[in-house]
Amino acid sequence: MKSLEEIPRVPPHRVLGMLLGRGAQRYEMRELHARQYRELGPVVRLGRGRFLNVNLFGPDANRFVLLDRDRIFSSREPWMLIMGSIFPNGLLLRDGAEHRHHRKIMHETFKRPVLREYVERMHGAIEQGIAEWAPDASGRLRAFDAFKKLTLDIAASIFVGVDLGPQARRMNESFEAMVAAAMPGLRLPFVGRHHRGVQGRLFMKEFLRGMLEKRRGDPGGDLFSRLCRARSETGEAFSDADVLDHMIFLMMAAHDTTTSTLTSLAWELARHQEWQERIRRESLALGDPSPDFDALDGLVGLTRAVQEVLRLYPPLPVIPRTAQRDFCWADYHIPKGTMVVVSPIHSHYMSEWWDDPQRFDPERFSPERAEHERHTHSWIPFGGGTHMCLGKRFAEAQIRLVMHQLVRRYRWSVPDGYEMPVQQAPISKPVDGLPIQLSRI
Repeated sequence: MKSLEEIPRVPPHRVLGMLLGRGAQRYEMRELHARQYRELGPVVRLGRGRFLNVNLFGPDANRFVLLDRDRIFSSREPWMLIMGSIFPNGLLLRDGAEHRHHRKIMHETFKRPVLREYVERMHGAIEQGIAEWAPDASGRLRAFDAFKKLTLDIAASIFVGVDLGPQARRMNESFEAMVAAAMPGLRLPFVGRHHRGVQGRLFMKEFLRGMLEKRRGDPGGDLFSRLCRARSETGEAFSDADVLDHMIFLMMAAHDTTTSTLTSLAWELARHQEWQERIRRESLALGDPSPDFDALDGLVGLTRAVQEVLRLYPPLPVIPRTAQRDFCWADYHIPKGTMVVVSPIHSHYMSEWWDDPQRFDPERFSPERAEHERHTHSWIPFGGGTHMCLGKRFAEAQIRLVMHQLVRRYRWSVPDGYEMPVQQAPISKPVDGLPIQLSRI
């Protein structure tokens, strides 16, 4: 067994370059990880002491870390460092028995019959939201900003159950501040991005707290009401504090990742017009502008395009864990306290598992090819194991519903030669907001 010191290490000057280079980690994460894997192998060490990280590359490592059958890893510890001051008790930031207990109760709010109700409630918010899209004088619209507003409005309606309007706008402004504050950066106590995020969290807690008593007895179908009423099989319920923490975290997770995926999908369909037309024909042939949850599976081309975009632009490019005890991997001894990182953004591009991985090719997810089934953990846009995204099916349904209505109402394109500048971390998004040329059908 080899020691930690024998793990191939990124040279200090390169680590310094990543730290000093403007946005290197944010904009070039996939390239950085590909280079580490190519030059140093599947286990790579960065930093020392309390800043020690070990990157584990490949589907086998993904399976080992995410399934965590030996209960080695903490999800809470690394995520607390990243977003703990704003989203301290979300499901992702809980471990062990506490996590299992909370997840079991919350599972009631994402069962298939409930998802069907969410879909029915979403139609109006989506239709109203995209009907208000207003390109500028040149006919262009910043797709990221438009999707961001739309997903926040959907969250206000479906998650919280408030009418779209001034109240929802105030909530959305606070929530945007919270999301921005959760990203790495300078954290000053009384000014700046982090301070605005803390204030946003305080507003959200008081805003939701004011509705708690009514929602405890409310038979409403929104997520907030359901969390208030949710019970485990043995009758256990969430405390008021738990409901507030879970609501705030779930809204962040749903909004951020869905906005990212919708924007990436809009980009790929703008530059692959044949796929945009295929999806449009499919949606028009369905006949129903407001399909139910089960009918969404009939949108085969759209479903495969969403899967491919999640491969190319995983909303979370890396997944961190902290080792709670010593463990061994690939003949290396890795000590307790090490930050261990697996990389969806690298696994999704490995030529060992994907044919021509740089290419947008939704048919790779067809039953005939099924490239994503070559390994259980080569495609992990929603994580895996006990921390697999609980809202996975909700997010997939929302993305397909939005795109279904969008292709029925609009065509869009980008200028010849345009390439979307992508910020890959901490979440995938276009640096320029993705300006698209939008026209009504």
